[in-house]
Amino acid sequence: MTTQQTSQTMKPATAAKKLGVYLQATPAEFQEGVVTRAELTALQADPPAWLRDLRRDGPHPRPVVASKLGVSIAGLARGGVTEALTTEQIDALKQDDPEWLRHERSVQVDVRKEAARIKELHQEQQEKRENQGR
Repeated sequence: MTTQQTSQTMKPATAAKKLGVYLQATPAEFQEGVVTRAELTALQADPPAWLRDLRRDGPHPRPVVASKLGVSIAGLARGGVTEALTTEQIDALKQDDPEWLRHERSVQVDVRKEAARIKELHQEQQEKRENQGR
């Protein structure tokens, strides 16, 4: 009895998310098929022109837009940005620097500071517990 190894596959939406691209902007053959892990690895290692173009110019999915603007995905929504944006649109937003973007960036800075404070506090507590056990 021989066992045949099957390769794991994923939906195009999952592959697009892992590649950091907006699914609706990918070629039809990518959107309509399934992607194996080997194909995903190959796309990451040696991206074809369409993938390089999408990563450079967009449209970008919301997580990428949020990252490029330095805000959270929820902050994008609060600012009224619900669609994918191109690099040009992101750059224009940065240039315009609207009030909502400045506010959301400051919120993000505060969130990161608080996360760092909590992490440091947890490390200190862990060290205390380890020292008490000695």
